[in-house]
Formats: sequence, C-alpha cells, structure tokens
Amino acid sequence: MCSKCSDYLKFKVLDEYINQQKNSEGCLIAVLHKAQEIYGYLGEEVQQFISNKLNIPISKIYGVITFYSYFTIEPKGKYVISVCTGTACFVRGSKDILEGFKKRLNINDGETTTDGLYTLDTLRCVGACGLAPVVTINNKIYGKFDSSEIEKVLNEFKE
Repeated sequence: MCSKCSDYLKFKVLDEYINQQKNSEGCLIAVLHKAQEIYGYLGEEVQQFISNKLNIPISKIYGVITFYSYFTIEPKGKYVISVCTGTACFVRGSKDILEGFKKRLNINDGETTTDGLYTLDTLRCVGACGLAPVVTINNKIYGKFDSSEIEKVLNEFKE
C-alpha cells in the first residue's frame, strides 16, 4: 500500500475501489471522482497512489485533474460556495454577488477561509439560466439570488 499515507483507512477504501475496476486506463475518471469524494481534493500523495495502482504516469493523472474543473488539488472548505458567472447570471448581477461574498468572507475567488469553513469559487454555468443569478453551496442551488441574501445563506451553513 502507501508507506507514508496519513490516513490508512481512506487509502484502504480507495484501494478496494480501484481493485473493483476492470480497465486501468478507462477507469481513471471514476477513480479520481472516488478519491476526491474520499479526501475532498486530489493531493500529490493521492495522485501518486493512483498512479502506482493504475500504472498510469502521474503527469497524465495531473493533466486530467487540471483539465476538468470538477477536480481540485487544493483542500476545500466544508462549504463550497460557487457563484455562476455565465452570461445569464452575469447580466443579472452575479459580479456584485461575488464581490459581496468576497467582502463578507474576506477571501478572493478560489480561496478558503482560514477556519476551513468556506471556499469561494466561480463557475461558468449551472444550467439553470431561468433562475439567474445562481449561487450553489455544496451543490444546493439558490436561484434568483440577491446580494442581500448573503448573510442569511451563510447562517444556514455554519459548523
């Protein structure tokens, strides 16, 4: 297994999942999804473990991770706040909403609060343009969002 793994049980779960897969090259995306579900992000140690198990160069794994916006190599907060900046949301005020979250949380886009509670991200389109502007928190959609709702929604997601 992995000699310097910080959490043996998590690596054991990932190892068992990988062993259930039939095609090492074809299952990479599924394995990355599972690993991110387990760890919350895909750090170097996890990438190396997957590389060794699937016999895929770590450079290829890193390339896949950085190509798809769903995957992250940095730890995220307990609550991931995503502000849609697609056209429909942008013209309906998502820029002001993003600025409101930045100010309230004292972080920039792509950053996590020092307490590890919130991560602020942007995304290009949620696919709910009729509800624009849209904010998601851990994939829960808040449509027709207004900056005045920031404090209320943050109070829903505390510890």
